[in-house]
Amino acid sequence: MLWNQSGVSGNAVCRWLTFMVLALLPCVQSARISAQPVTHGELPPAAKRLVDFKKDIEPIFSTHCVGCHGADKQRSGFRLDDRASAMKGGENHAPAIHPNHSSESPLIRFVAGLVPDMKMPQKGEALNPEQIGLLRAWIDQGAQWPQDAKVAKRLHWSLRPVARPDVPRIANPTRKGIQPIDAFVLTQLRKNRLDFGDPASRGAFIRRIYLVMHGLPPTPEEVRLFVNDPNPDAVSELVDRVLASNRYGERWARHWLDVVRFAESNGFETNHERSNAYHYRDYVIQSLNEDKPYDRFVQEQIVGDYLGVDSGTGFLVAGAVDIVKSPDINLTLMQRQDELADIVNTTGTAFLGLTLGCARCHDHKFDPISQKDFYAVQAVFAGVNFADRPLRRKLNAAEKNELVQLEKSRASQSVDLATLKQKAVATQLSSVSKKSLRPQVNSRLNEEEFLSMEATAVRFTILATTGAEPCIDELEIFDSNGSNVALASVGTKPSASGTLPGYAIHQLEHLNDGLTGNSKSWISSTSGKGWVQLDFPAPRTIRRIVWSRDRSGQLTDRVVLDYRITAQSKSGKWMEIATSQDRESSGKPDPKAFLKHLSEQEAKSAEELLGQLQKLEARFSELSNGTSAWLGTFSQPKLTHRLYRGDPLQEREVVAPGAVEVLGSLGLREDEPEQQRRLKLAEWIVNPRHPLTARVMVNRIWHYIFGTGIVDTPSDFGANGGVPSNEALLDWLADEFVRSGWSIKHLQKLILVSKTFAQSSSPRRDGMAIDAEARLLWRFPPRRLEAEAIRDCILASSGALDLRMGGPGFSLQIKENDNVDRYFPKENFSTNDFRRMIYLTRIRQQQDSVFGAFDCPSGNQVVPKRTRSNTPLQALNLFNSNFVLEQSSLLSARLLQTAGTQPKSQVSQAFHLIYGREPDRFEHKASIAMIRDHGLDAFCRALFNTSEFIFVF
Repeated sequence: MLWNQSGVSGNAVCRWLTFMVLALLPCVQSARISAQPVTHGELPPAAKRLVDFKKDIEPIFSTHCVGCHGADKQRSGFRLDDRASAMKGGENHAPAIHPNHSSESPLIRFVAGLVPDMKMPQKGEALNPEQIGLLRAWIDQGAQWPQDAKVAKRLHWSLRPVARPDVPRIANPTRKGIQPIDAFVLTQLRKNRLDFGDPASRGAFIRRIYLVMHGLPPTPEEVRLFVNDPNPDAVSELVDRVLASNRYGERWARHWLDVVRFAESNGFETNHERSNAYHYRDYVIQSLNEDKPYDRFVQEQIVGDYLGVDSGTGFLVAGAVDIVKSPDINLTLMQRQDELADIVNTTGTAFLGLTLGCARCHDHKFDPISQKDFYAVQAVFAGVNFADRPLRRKLNAAEKNELVQLEKSRASQSVDLATLKQKAVATQLSSVSKKSLRPQVNSRLNEEEFLSMEATAVRFTILATTGAEPCIDELEIFDSNGSNVALASVGTKPSASGTLPGYAIHQLEHLNDGLTGNSKSWISSTSGKGWVQLDFPAPRTIRRIVWSRDRSGQLTDRVVLDYRITAQSKSGKWMEIATSQDRESSGKPDPKAFLKHLSEQEAKSAEELLGQLQKLEARFSELSNGTSAWLGTFSQPKLTHRLYRGDPLQEREVVAPGAVEVLGSLGLREDEPEQQRRLKLAEWIVNPRHPLTARVMVNRIWHYIFGTGIVDTPSDFGANGGVPSNEALLDWLADEFVRSGWSIKHLQKLILVSKTFAQSSSPRRDGMAIDAEARLLWRFPPRRLEAEAIRDCILASSGALDLRMGGPGFSLQIKENDNVDRYFPKENFSTNDFRRMIYLTRIRQQQDSVFGAFDCPSGNQVVPKRTRSNTPLQALNLFNSNFVLEQSSLLSARLLQTAGTQPKSQVSQAFHLIYGREPDRFEHKASIAMIRDHGLDAFCRALFNTSEFIFVF
């Protein structure tokens, strides 16, 4: 062999041969490229030294048109002068470059002319052999791009690292006690020939801070104490009291629920209510009230099941979900893609301010987010399923012991009951008649009792269903001791005629995993029929079978109607042990139907056992599972593929779980365990060095305090989003946020005690001329309250507000239950409807009759900032609705009780309750006249409709 004679190693020859094949193939297929002469055993000259990007590669990029065209004239979508673009490649070839492997890199095949329908460069002359050789050598050496300051400067401002700027020094300050925040704001104001306005009065200040931070007005007593407090630290102490109140968490939780598209129904045409979704809402309120560090808050929402905070994962499944599946596999797969896209997009906008969803079908048109990045993040969440999950309980020693005793009692009493049922079956079979038929099949629980027999396997054959492919969530087989011998954990193996593809929650393994409910079920691949079989590891003596479609009782479709159950003996013979033929074909199931086939004494014993077992099951469930909540379930997903143009039937290469490549990598395998995927992504998001996480959150805080963020697109920090009105301030706040231990309340206090926040909201001619929207904050920007705050303020002023916290919410809708739920707004209200609106059960696509008109989101989409429209319907609702009329009457009664019958006293008390101040002479006179001419109720209704009441000034 020649390489042996020359003394060159086999590995070196392999590299040389690889290069030669790539060098010579273009010569065969394109007359424009000739092979570079290479002597035996030598690599090309370009590969004998370290290739320098700036010297060798950048000239190629700068002198040739980069990118390529396909035969369909569609741009392939990648550029060689941009690392992220070149590494991802185009729609049909991704990635374009495989570092250290030039022979596997599509880029080399394109520039060498080996792909007939792809041209690269798009225009001008093709690369010569030396240039191709340089590219190959550069790729084989790792395809390194220069990471210098020049490259960093090309990054969008939000993707650059946060660097804490120095606090500006203010020359000749017009106000004492300038805080760092004030220094940044004032510097920007003076650049625009503006200055701070006058401070707000103490009465206006306390009303502002309560409305902004609580969404409720201060009481007259709270106003009086603050206005007359001579303490120089009165403002700081007021802020501390406001932040310590439970009303704070209720107010700010509403903001966060907007951001994460939280609502309590499924949406789409069925729109079923999620009666147990409130646990996530309560989690958010509690987290904010206790000032949970924001990094922990983020992690608990992504991987709370790992961190022991189950309620946090309600974030993942807070969006809408279509529960009506289609027999068309393309539509079914697309539904699943929509579910995952919702999670990916919400994660991106809520925590990172990135519109990741824009890269679902193609590379992002504005930001350095590739389609591969989108599917890498999707792979992180591919195991998330929209479903209920029990909240785990932490048991003490006594409860653990009770659980053991309950299990023993349940097993013993189940055996006793099974014996009686078996006796009833034997009696029934001896005289089969119409009256002796068993109850019809139901979706929740079905039992089969038969004479004890020894079997090696059991087969459940499905002959007909209520429609579509049949579903079984659990198939249990009990021996004579009451033990479930069907469990996979004891060695029993399932098999089936086929399983519906595309669903992690509907796999064969769920048939005997010991878990029930739709999210842990098996669905046949054939409509209306199929079979499943359980093979025991050794012969078992069996006497009872329990099966169901959805033991949680939520779903009633795909129910098996006609079936045969057979068992295989040790000799291999199959015998029928149960069938649907002896069941009623219609009528309501009666779980006690077997009692009539027993003697009077036996029936009495059986009924007592049923009652005892029901109590045992309830207590066992309470101790072992806790309350079921809409928090999602998790399963190990299949491999994730990049989808050509987002089409689930056009899979391309496998994509490993990951993040946005331009910001870093998670370093995960394609088959990484499901929980680890979410954990690593959460840790990556809250890394203190991440350029986006802190910036996005401090901007949200600024937005909800001043009405507009420093970046006016709170969930889009990309190139298509807004430009910071004060970038230095944003970075200082972000750095301070992380340094404080991610304390939200710390940051809020810095803002609330600043001179910037304490300014009057009064307009000035110079400010209106230069900055009419007050983005630069030359005054406090006044704004109308949100729908929830207006309603809460009305209830607080009338004295009707119910401050109960947590638990199931109240409804402002009348619901008609059906396969498709219908909702109608209430027109009349009870005291149970007078809780804070954060506790309203929010139904997607529906609004209440009064405050839905005030731009109140329904949860169909993320709402980073609310619109503030001004419509006639708003005025009519606030003036003539039954709710406002009722609250006006309640406020009138309150005034009569506290101020007596004199209009002068009533007006004074009303102004203190509504505005937190005394009326002036004109207001006093006009108010007394209105009470005299139109009555006290009308006067109260007029106050509810004033701008001063529904605006923050």
